[in-house]
Amino acid sequence: MTATPDLVLYHGPNSRSLRARWMLEEMGLPYTLEPVAFDRRPIGDDAYGEIHPLRKVPVLRDGADLVRDSIAIMEYLAARHGPTDLVLTPAEAEYGRFLEFLQFGEAGMLMPLNLVVAHTALLPEDQRNPSLAKWGRMECDKLLNFIETTGLAGGREYLAGGRFTAADISVGYSVYLLKILRQFDRSATGVDAWFKRITARDAWKRASAT
Repeated sequence: MTATPDLVLYHGPNSRSLRARWMLEEMGLPYTLEPVAFDRRPIGDDAYGEIHPLRKVPVLRDGADLVRDSIAIMEYLAARHGPTDLVLTPAEAEYGRFLEFLQFGEAGMLMPLNLVVAHTALLPEDQRNPSLAKWGRMECDKLLNFIETTGLAGGREYLAGGRFTAADISVGYSVYLLKILRQFDRSATGVDAWFKRITARDAWKRASAT
């Protein structure tokens, strides 16, 4: 870990930058939070467009380095500013499982989540497609069932390694989105209990406070 990391997180409320902020808080790293305006599309201003040409969040600035993806930021922080128990090492028995769920929170859940977000909240009402929203909700229910029956099978408290890790942060954010959109399937009681467990952590409370 560097002695005095110079970290800046470009952040938007309820966006994927919550993953990065949660990781920073769990690791106890000092950082500066730089809010990005979400009251326009594309987000931010022209100056932010120089930082992220696609005008998306999050972006982590570490000195001269820029990292522009929430999962990549978590991996970067663990590797560059660790060590941390938030990641499993290749020598640990569930390393593959850890990687699977670390990526699943984004790559595995992205498309149906985006459809639900777009066609229930983000798009103007006259551009929303109820059929796409319905399909997205059905797919999200399948994803929650997968987390319930595979990720948390056998009474697991966390997704990998028998401890809270970045995999829980990754998937936890996606479940958080479903909850704030009121699209969470209440039949997934194991997922609900797991979500309450991970969001009872002080680092989550700090990360999601503003």
